[in-house]
Amino acid sequence: MPLDESRPTFWVLLFRGTESVVTLRVVDKLSLGCFWPNESSVLLHVNAGGNISCPGLACSDNTGTVWFKGNTAFSKQKRQFCQRDGRLELCTVWEPDSGVYFCDRRIIEEEVTWTFRRSVTVTVIPRLKANSAPEIRSPAANLTEEVELDRPHNLTCEAFFDFEIDFSPRVLWFMNYGGSIKNRTLLDMETLRQTRVSLKQIKVTRKATIEEVTLQHLNHTYTCVAGNRVGNSTVTITLQRKTKVIWPSLVGYPLASFAVVAGLGVIFHTKRLELQIIWRSHFPYGKDDGEEKEFDVFLSYVLSPPSAGGLALSSRTGAQDCEEAHLSNVPLEVQLAQVLEEQWGYRLCLIERDVLPGGAYANDVILTIKRSQMLLCVLSADYLANNDAVFVLESGVQALLQKSALKLLLIWTDGHPSSLNLPHASLELVQRALKVLPSLTWSPHKSSAATSSFWTSLRKSMPDHRIGLVSPTQCQ
Repeated sequence: MPLDESRPTFWVLLFRGTESVVTLRVVDKLSLGCFWPNESSVLLHVNAGGNISCPGLACSDNTGTVWFKGNTAFSKQKRQFCQRDGRLELCTVWEPDSGVYFCDRRIIEEEVTWTFRRSVTVTVIPRLKANSAPEIRSPAANLTEEVELDRPHNLTCEAFFDFEIDFSPRVLWFMNYGGSIKNRTLLDMETLRQTRVSLKQIKVTRKATIEEVTLQHLNHTYTCVAGNRVGNSTVTITLQRKTKVIWPSLVGYPLASFAVVAGLGVIFHTKRLELQIIWRSHFPYGKDDGEEKEFDVFLSYVLSPPSAGGLALSSRTGAQDCEEAHLSNVPLEVQLAQVLEEQWGYRLCLIERDVLPGGAYANDVILTIKRSQMLLCVLSADYLANNDAVFVLESGVQALLQKSALKLLLIWTDGHPSSLNLPHASLELVQRALKVLPSLTWSPHKSSAATSSFWTSLRKSMPDHRIGLVSPTQCQ
């Protein structure tokens, strides 16, 4: 019966002459002069011929070898093979040929017959290197998955890889902000799971988890990237809010009543987003997740082109300076920065001043909005045509819809949205929010005075609690 060689030992059978006494001796492998670890394993290619050498065969002139696979002598197996110089030669290698083989050789020393039994682990492989890039079979390309808001959701990617010796698969999930692959981030993912589905293929599965689905997640796309040494494969999907089937509760009522209720439902569904924004704007939840706010106001704008003869603002105080702060030839964004911070004492956040360069723009914007009490957007045609500026406004609306304590105020400098042709690239969420969000209108000729209704209304809309360190100076 073949002996298992699972421990670092060497089995030796002793036959003493014609006596029926068998002595089994166990010795350390390292004590043998003819031991090479690399002889204990062999890789054979399927559908090709292959040779299996008995370890330590070169240490003796005796080439008489008996081969076993498992507990069965190889000579009793019904397949084509031959033995040459102590090697086992397989005419054609098949997948079932993988396994542990044993070879017995007899050596006579000092009238003692020694039987050396060595084991060889044979692995049948289709190839050494992969021939093609992985194939992503799930999810399908351009798939839309249904999700439930305020619930966790798992994204699962299944990719099939070619077998290779140095197998190092890559499967990653990315979230693309606003659908742009140039502005994306890695999702939280589980470890890779590998399953050998056939001799030539290995299935690799990886899941990514969204802890809590929000409306903002519906505006992004999600990409699975699978790669090996040959190349990469990608699949991008979107998320869609799951529609719950609700059976009419007025079954049996007159048809007219049902039509009225259905009509109201259609109207509410059509204007639901606008109503939700109006409700959150005027009745904020006041939920800040226990985080300390760093800024009073996040001021978002696109700097207007400088006008000829524009004046720089003075940092002096008093009635004269307050009047200079509202000169019509000074851009509104410059006036706001001085009045809010230097005169009213609010802690202001300006991206070009207070956000460190070199980071991910989308992450910096979302984090800064979360750490501010109020988002103030100075809207103009240039603003709505700027993708980065529209992203700031979109993030603020999303934060408002996510039960945040954030206040959001718009200042129109080029008229009301009804008088502007919004770019087709603007998001639907932004277009609908512009119609209902609290807003003020700036007119260089009517709003420049310190006592104008614009500055009075703006002061009333500011946060009650200031965290700024500058002592406020009232404009009289």
